Amino acid sequence: MAVAELELDAADGTGVRMGPAPGNPPLGQPDGGEQRVFALVRLRGRPVGTVVGRVRAGDDPASVLAEQAVAEILVPDAPERPPIGEAPRATVVVATRERPGPLARALDSLLAQDHPDFEIVVVDNAPATGATRELVASAYAGRGVRYVLEPVPGLAAAHNRGIAAARADVLAFTDDDVIADPHWLTALTRPFGADPRLACVTGLIVPARLTTPAQILLESHGGFAKGFTARRYDPADPPADDPLFPFTAGRFGSGANMAFRAGPLKAVGGFDPATGTGTPAKGGDDLYAFVRLLAEGHPLQYTPDAIVWHHHRERWEDLCAQAYGYGAGLTACLAALLVRRPGLLPPLLARLPRGLAHARSMTAPRATGAAGRTGVPGAHGTYTHPWPRHLSRLERRGLLYGPLGYVRARLAVRGTTRPWEGR
Repeated sequence: MAVAELELDAADGTGVRMGPAPGNPPLGQPDGGEQRVFALVRLRGRPVGTVVGRVRAGDDPASVLAEQAVAEILVPDAPERPPIGEAPRATVVVATRERPGPLARALDSLLAQDHPDFEIVVVDNAPATGATRELVASAYAGRGVRYVLEPVPGLAAAHNRGIAAARADVLAFTDDDVIADPHWLTALTRPFGADPRLACVTGLIVPARLTTPAQILLESHGGFAKGFTARRYDPADPPADDPLFPFTAGRFGSGANMAFRAGPLKAVGGFDPATGTGTPAKGGDDLYAFVRLLAEGHPLQYTPDAIVWHHHRERWEDLCAQAYGYGAGLTACLAALLVRRPGLLPPLLARLPRGLAHARSMTAPRATGAAGRTGVPGAHGTYTHPWPRHLSRLERRGLLYGPLGYVRARLAVRGTTRPWEGR
């Protein structure tokens, strides 16, 4: 399945146009009579949805998919914009481990940002070789990229090291397996300039490639996208459509595309180092930070204008590990919240029956998609597309394992302190 960008009404007056997504080859003539295309649809530069279409030999792909997009997506005549402030100075933190090739691709996209004032901190997490240090020193010296080492394994520990190394008051986090849209950092940090109460902003994550069954299945399960409507989550005005708020942290965003004010994030202790990829907890570091800040009364905003293109894992065995990690990370996050903030136990217990029903629905096996479609990426949270029984079982086993994984991870990091503590 090819991945592309489709502009319905370019701001420069050129109208409909389409091209490959960043890092993808040019769209060619379909093999075997037709080609499936996944397209991010924009209107005057702003993302408004996605379409999956079939382009036949001799068709104009832009015209075919534009017609489909207009029929399937409720495209506004003039997309509403949330209040926009000035983009504050920012530090971008990229945690990595032994992935110099993808890291270079991500750094090149970050250095192409249109943000007026930012730095990049690469955190090398428990490295086995000097490959990351050598890459930063040889290819990015003097280009606003700094290298720091975090010997404690785990994504949360690496992110905490990035917090300590940052020189800006707004901290943006992304992964080494993304390509950032040139406007990403500006769109992600501007809401902080418009609202002094905001503690966290998250953005849109779309697939960079859909070339293997594992990649398509992950996107079919909802991927990382959280929709195309800007949304504010405020504990002072809880969303009426989310009875599990604030514990449905997966609705708020993902760790590959998030930003925080340094002050509130440090005040809650940063990321729990016993969570995250690279620890026995398997994940949950981003979810923990979202809920922890909301529990302290800080609003969070989701803005789809801040886009990164994520390279999903290509192999089936990686998807299996990811499914297990999703389940484990969620319940490890809940365990971390109760340990770090016991006062959350009563509201969590009150939501437990609905939460269990939600977890069953979220992880349920699905043989076919809506209207009989199979293998077609679906919208986040709809759960109408295929999810094999094997992956469902792995995800549910992960849910049961998560608290145990968190206990093991806490024992492993016992005695460590946050890198900024005591300064």
